[in-house]
Amino acid sequence: MIPISDMWAMVGVPTVTSFLVSLLIVWTERWHGKYTFDIDMAGVQKMHRRPVPRVGGIALIAGVAAVVLFGWFYRPPPTMENHSRDVMLLLVAGMPCFLMGLTEDLTKRVSVRARLMATFGSGLLAAWLLDAYLPRLDIYGVDHLLQYGPLALIITAVAVAGVANAINIIDGFNGLAGSAVTIMLCGMGVLAWQFDDVFMVTLILAGIGTMLGFLAVNYPTGRLFMGDGGAYVAGFWVAETAVLLVIRHPTMSPWQVLAICAYPVIEVLYSIYRRKIVRKSSPGVPDRLHLHTLLYRRLVCRWLPAGTLPRWKGNAVVAGIVVIWLSSASFAAILFGGKSWVAFNLVMLQLLIYMAVYARLVRGHWCLNVFVMLGLRAERTRVVA
Repeated sequence: MIPISDMWAMVGVPTVTSFLVSLLIVWTERWHGKYTFDIDMAGVQKMHRRPVPRVGGIALIAGVAAVVLFGWFYRPPPTMENHSRDVMLLLVAGMPCFLMGLTEDLTKRVSVRARLMATFGSGLLAAWLLDAYLPRLDIYGVDHLLQYGPLALIITAVAVAGVANAINIIDGFNGLAGSAVTIMLCGMGVLAWQFDDVFMVTLILAGIGTMLGFLAVNYPTGRLFMGDGGAYVAGFWVAETAVLLVIRHPTMSPWQVLAICAYPVIEVLYSIYRRKIVRKSSPGVPDRLHLHTLLYRRLVCRWLPAGTLPRWKGNAVVAGIVVIWLSSASFAAILFGGKSWVAFNLVMLQLLIYMAVYARLVRGHWCLNVFVMLGLRAERTRVVA
């Protein structure tokens, strides 16, 4: 087993680095604010009242880069030193989605399609540099198709792009995306630790430490946002961690990993369905109808009436609600998800819970009829908007 002392070293370096870089960004905002502030507070999806730097992705990149540098120059535990090169390669693979997202953070002029293609490109680059492409999905018939290399490559890149965009979609409240990424990485970290996989533990702890350092500044008051650049690279890290776990451990079910990461995946798939099928609009158009936004407006705002507390406190409560979901899902996946059929049912259960809660928030009463939940009319959802 990997020594606990080694794991502390692996998580401490990115945590301190990410925290210090995050503080530096906040302390120097008077000089770079005209370029980095999220000043469009009138946007339909915006939930803050003051300009905030949205380049926290720089701190995330710095945290992972510190792991690589520490492994090369300061003789860390052998468990870390042996894998610095692979961590660096994955960081390099994440550069296209990070840089495209950061460009959007600075210019607000990058199209949704361009950002989607950048995340797709990062998935392809990771497959090339680390042979990170899905060999199986535990789905009858599909696994045979994945034996064809080019198809496996495309499916993997699409999956990576989907998860990266999913994290960007749930990045709507202080600490929400950061805590979601941290918990999902923790869940997959337990699986990697059970298999005594040193490389995966190193990779995961680098991501966890980086997110913890950022969250110390982001949560609960929201002094710094991770922005598109940070959300894309964080989602990319989660996606590649999941892919590499499945590749490196043939006995691990992909459904067990998906059960840990189901919430953001369900959110992005349902958002596409809701926008494209129900509302007949572009899937890339932002709105206030994500589950986390409805939780804030239909539940939190009732618990904390307007004017009684600063908005940031109500904003921060949403992350706490989602953390309960993700923690429960990860615990169940680790404890019971070793068998594919059990893990599959855990994913389906989360899907059912998501749809039931969503329908309750939109319609005002509980509804367990799947056809009714899928048939939520645009007129009905506009009432909430």
